Amino acid sequence: MPSYSIGQAANLLGVSPETVRRWADSGRLPASRPPDGAGASGAGAGARVIDGVALAAFAKDRAAGLHPVPDSGVTTSVRNSFAGIVTGLRVDDVAAQVEIQSGPHRLVSMVTRESVEELGIEVGVTVTARVKSTNVHVDLPAP
Repeated sequence: MPSYSIGQAANLLGVSPETVRRWADSGRLPASRPPDGAGASGAGAGARVIDGVALAAFAKDRAAGLHPVPDSGVTTSVRNSFAGIVTGLRVDDVAAQVEIQSGPHRLVSMVTRESVEELGIEVGVTVTARVKSTNVHVDLPAP
């Protein structure tokens, strides 16, 4: 079972190591000191580590309220929704490139010019990007 150092957990959660330490000190994020020779790579001897399953659950709970998707009243099969702000827009005769910042995530979408005009999409507007794809790549970092 993987475990993570405070620094690794901070990087994955997009916060400072000090924030992860405070969460661990308060009991909000379970951390332990493994026996010598065990634990996360990169963690010094005696350093606290966070169990991968606990970190995954914490990340999921924490993310639930960070960028809520507005309830549109539309029933959809799309499960990947990102509320964000339009940060860039390039429009030509037929197509448009819409750039969206959703928290730490940048999404770029190609849509029709007609859609941009009908929806009133412009830089600074809050939007929801919905992604449904059969081509999602999942990579593991090199050891």
